[in-house]
Amino acid sequence: MAAPPARARADYDYLIKLLLIGDSGVGKSCLLLRFSDGSFTTSFITTIGIDFKIRTIELDGKRIKLQIWDTAGQERFRTITTAYYRGAMGILLVYDVTDESSFNNIRNWIRNIEQHASDNVNKILVGNKADMDESKRAVPKSKGQALADEYGIKFFETSAKTNLNVEEVFFSIAKDIKQRLADTDARAEPQTIRINQSDQGAGTSQATQKSACCGS
Repeated sequence: MAAPPARARADYDYLIKLLLIGDSGVGKSCLLLRFSDGSFTTSFITTIGIDFKIRTIELDGKRIKLQIWDTAGQERFRTITTAYYRGAMGILLVYDVTDESSFNNIRNWIRNIEQHASDNVNKILVGNKADMDESKRAVPKSKGQALADEYGIKFFETSAKTNLNVEEVFFSIAKDIKQRLADTDARAEPQTIRINQSDQGAGTSQATQKSACCGS
């Protein structure tokens, strides 16, 4: 059961937790730094070595607070990071286009997600270091797209160095999650309406107005 989105505390409409997953050295930290650089508070949890950053963006007139967790350095200690899967609303699966093994390991990361994350978590596949010379490329773009298609998820190639598609990746997954949360809210609303209608059974119009107010 997915928890309802945290509501506005004056500064945001949705709080979304994202997780960066992938082999060591694929550029997860660089992607995070490029996206969040210098705009918002940074916190570093030294005891378990997991870094997270916050950036607030605007989508469709709503303020979305993104809390983005980076598991860099913890790839060998997967039991530590499993706790972070559970609360994640979106997961970015990152590989290095110059490192075929990091691409092949994406399937292992997806298995981890299926074991530890919620069933409806949004996923996106990211082939990083796309700025590298084509002679160093080990994973064709078509191969990345084919894997994404197999799992029914979106795919982007990015470069943290040149800022290629970095904004687009985070905005894309945030938009999909926001839509999912909004749809969940919309499905929940009729229940509230039914409760209000039952409450107003034998009351005056004034009582009806009060009931609607309290239920809103």
